[in-house]
Amino acid sequence: MKRPRNLKKKLFLVLFGLLAGLVMSEILLRVIGYSYPIFYQADYYRGFALRPDLEGYYQREGGSYVRINSDGLRDREHAKAKPAGTIRIAVLGDSFVEAMHVPVEQTFWSQMEKKLQECNAFPGKKVEVINFGVSGYGTAQELMTLRQKVWGYSPDVVLLAFTTLNDIYDNSRALSKSEEVPYFVYRNGALSYDASFRDSRIYRQRDSKLSKVGRWFHDHLRTVQLAHHVQFVLRLRLSDWRNRRRAAATPAPTKPVTPPPKTSFTAETIGIENMIYIEPQSEDWKEAWRVTEGLILEMNNEVRQHGAKFVVVTLSNAIQVYPDSVVRQNFMNYLGIDNVFYANHRLKNLSGREQIEFIDLAEPMQAFADQNKAFLHGFGSDLGNGHWNVTGHHVAADVMAERFCQDRR
Repeated sequence: MKRPRNLKKKLFLVLFGLLAGLVMSEILLRVIGYSYPIFYQADYYRGFALRPDLEGYYQREGGSYVRINSDGLRDREHAKAKPAGTIRIAVLGDSFVEAMHVPVEQTFWSQMEKKLQECNAFPGKKVEVINFGVSGYGTAQELMTLRQKVWGYSPDVVLLAFTTLNDIYDNSRALSKSEEVPYFVYRNGALSYDASFRDSRIYRQRDSKLSKVGRWFHDHLRTVQLAHHVQFVLRLRLSDWRNRRRAAATPAPTKPVTPPPKTSFTAETIGIENMIYIEPQSEDWKEAWRVTEGLILEMNNEVRQHGAKFVVVTLSNAIQVYPDSVVRQNFMNYLGIDNVFYANHRLKNLSGREQIEFIDLAEPMQAFADQNKAFLHGFGSDLGNGHWNVTGHHVAADVMAERFCQDRR
């Protein structure tokens, strides 16, 4: 007859031990300053966006302590009403602009603000640069950001930071194969906003009440954040392990690998990220370019209608600025190309035809990398890959600031 009471005591002790362990873990994680926030939430117009008033450590590539301001921007607070005597520059872009990989004061847009003020690029005016970049955005989401967020700040200059590596295929559902973001498609000869992403499973799940409850627990419990972090790391390592196993199972070639014929270049044969170095061949890639160029022209027309200046800036990809010409040449030999700037040159030509101010960063950054033997992309053991590191941001800021300052001398 005493067994049920003893069982209850044991269960109580187990539960008490678990609860005490969780409380102690929570206290310890807070004392050491650990955090692993969910920085994004569903957005009705853009699919997803940064969450306002959130802060914590970004612990992936590079890493920094990140604060999202009250309007959902990775930036300091900015008043909506533009102060008198101020020139405002709004920067649109993706993860290179959001730049969680480096501290905010090291980002190119933060440094550019200081450099433009120092060179008196706008005589008698205070320069204020505002960052609207969000990781994962394509040109379609950047156009919606312009419409939904940027005009509320009355910018004088709108700067589109274009990542050639993925922005073109990000603008195509057929190529990106993503259903949870908006697209623009041509209908009757005009670009039309496609909001079908709102019916996708991922968007509905992200916008659900259950997801919001889960985010509340994630926001308030460091132990939940740690569990999420561990899950992410395990998935990443499992993926790396599978890739290594596949590579090990592939016999080493007995003769030099030759590239596929140009007529058979596809995302499957050379990788989707390498398709932007060659002239588009498939109808999907031709349409992706057509939509991308149409979005840039749409953005240019809208900016001009608001009485502001539009500037297109093409960023660099890792291979374009790899500080070893032999590595770059081997890459070009594989693709059978003469240079790695097809997308940059195409956008430059478009800008010239449409009288859009254009700044290319890739070629001057390549020259800097070669001269200084400096890696501008990557962190730690992964130098030469991924996003800009601190040096990359510094060089990008120097090139852009020099261009702005020269144009106004």
